[in-house]
Amino acid sequence: MTRFGSLRRPGALISVAAAGVLGVGLAAGSASAHTPRLVVDCTSASVDLSAYNGGVTNHVKVTVEGDASLDVDQVFGSAFHKDITLPDHSSPLAVHLVVTAGDGKQYDVDQTETAPVCPGHSAPPSTPPSSAPASPSAPASAPASSAPASPSAPASSSAPAVPAASPSPSGDNLAETGSSSSTPIIAGGAVVVVLAGAGIMWASRRRRAAQH
Repeated sequence: MTRFGSLRRPGALISVAAAGVLGVGLAAGSASAHTPRLVVDCTSASVDLSAYNGGVTNHVKVTVEGDASLDVDQVFGSAFHKDITLPDHSSPLAVHLVVTAGDGKQYDVDQTETAPVCPGHSAPPSTPPSSAPASPSAPASAPASSAPASPSAPASSSAPAVPAASPSPSGDNLAETGSSSSTPIIAGGAVVVVLAGAGIMWASRRRRAAQH
């Protein structure tokens, strides 16, 4: 009995060692089973997820900077593959990958890759924002002009004023330059008045003389 017992003991040790190696190998294989892969160049992005646990719900999300129509948001099983054609761009483009594994957070992925600018599309230079120069403040009062002031016009002109023509008392009719036809009548009337005056004076003297 002692002989067989001594023979069995090394065999038991070997079995335990083999089981330990197998367990380590299984643990290592399980740990390295989830394989995420994101490859990005100037024209495309490739997402390749393999060896995931198909018995749980896994989730993948891909976001392309500046183009929401290319975004990916879906669930998958044990594997997922997607090729995305990137839009033409003149500056580096960010591609963001997020994987949520259903069998443990230790298998989650949050990765960002940058798509470079393709040859022939030079990236615009990054220039710092230029600060606008402060505008000079306006002077309190405008300086007096050095040009001599123009002489003011005299109040009255040196030319003699032309008297305004007075309107004719006879309206629009022009003054008569010849003798009037009533002149002899006026002269005769004046002689009669003179003679009448002289007669009155002579009569008055005679009356006075008679009274004395």
